[in-house]
Amino acid sequence: MTAPEGRGIAGRADTFRILHVSTGNVCRSPITERLTRHALVDRLGDPLSGGLIVESAGTWGHEGAPMEANAETVLADFGADTTGFVGRELLDEHVIRADLVLTATRDHRAQVISMGHSAGLRTFTLKEFTRLVRAIDPATLPDARDEGVVERARALVRAAAALRGWLLAPTAEADEVYDPYGAPITFFRSIGDEINQALDPVVTALTGVPVDH
Repeated sequence: MTAPEGRGIAGRADTFRILHVSTGNVCRSPITERLTRHALVDRLGDPLSGGLIVESAGTWGHEGAPMEANAETVLADFGADTTGFVGRELLDEHVIRADLVLTATRDHRAQVISMGHSAGLRTFTLKEFTRLVRAIDPATLPDARDEGVVERARALVRAAAALRGWLLAPTAEADEVYDPYGAPITFFRSIGDEINQALDPVVTALTGVPVDH
């Protein structure tokens, strides 16, 4: 799903770019990227028509590598598209262009923020963002039917950032998605389920369209 440059702190104002970050960009972030795209297609038909772009990279990314075979299997279980994926190392330009960065762990979040580019207010762990999104009243967000999905998504990120200091994780581990690299398919599937459950309220909040649409 190739698309034009996003906004972030530089780029187009009519797109909203979501960047998923893990370590190698061959397990967690490919699963999260493709499940996000799959969920957006279910709700919007064509996410690009609404200006949403979804991609991923790794802090120690396996540049040019395919995703792990078990990650492909997990995505196939959900009916998500696995074609055309190529691993990437996280670069400054990815962070600059991203409107929302969702990381697998707190360490990844810290690494993204340490790159600068005013990333702090738009970088969260996936589970952290899920927790914050659940606390936001959808009625306070722009109606995507009137103002577009991009404006709604930007407002959601601002609202989540404002809540961050008030709605803390019950435990440090609650914000982590653990690395299944090298693990059997059963563990990969449990991670896939974990990611999918975390994404559902996020994609619903971004689009204003529930999963059973």
